[in-house]
Amino acid sequence: MQSVYKLPISMAVLQRVDQGTLKLDQPVRVEKRDYVSPAQHSPIRDKYPNGTELTLSELLRYNVSESDGSACDVLLRLLDGPQTVMRYLHGIGVKNMIVANTEKEIGSDNAVQYRNWSTPNDAVIMLKALQEGRTLSKSSRDLLFRWITATPTGMQRIKALLPKGTLVAHKTGSSRTLNGITAATNNIGLITLPNGQHIALAVFVSDSKADDAVRDEVIAKTARAIWDAWSPVPPK
Repeated sequence: MQSVYKLPISMAVLQRVDQGTLKLDQPVRVEKRDYVSPAQHSPIRDKYPNGTELTLSELLRYNVSESDGSACDVLLRLLDGPQTVMRYLHGIGVKNMIVANTEKEIGSDNAVQYRNWSTPNDAVIMLKALQEGRTLSKSSRDLLFRWITATPTGMQRIKALLPKGTLVAHKTGSSRTLNGITAATNNIGLITLPNGQHIALAVFVSDSKADDAVRDEVIAKTARAIWDAWSPVPPK
């Protein structure tokens, strides 16, 4: 999954907020030891090299909107580890999605990323539960949707070939390219159709030898084909 797994992690945190055991405005200390490696993406580390204090809400936004690896690991710490995310996923009917490691662990060994995986179908099951409001309160759901709709990541993937102004709430996941192989080029999301209905879509391009543009195009063309099949077509 790479950073796709940040979405279920944030959902599990927001469930704790709904239950009252965590608060969006509570301060959370982020220490230098929490930072992922320089090769991994972390705007928090880059902005606050000596550590900082952020609210839980800010950490969540960094996690899903800016795909910050350090924010992700701090959230996992607040959840007492990946096993809490797994219990959450099983509770909403997602059986074939595995969150097993921290971002720091994933960055330390290329093989570790393969332990954190999902079938596309189970990613869609998770998105459907989120869209139908079966997993979070309306306020938590609205907040999460705002972040994952405003994210600047993945502009050449699901969103690239859809009509201008189409609402897409989505999460990307991307690995490094090693020895000519890119393990993960991913995008999952909810597309809002003109009639107000939604498409849940998950595309995982795995272990590809193609370049960045081709991998992104596979996702973009898949999204466009589904849009063309399901959105109402106005008369010419």
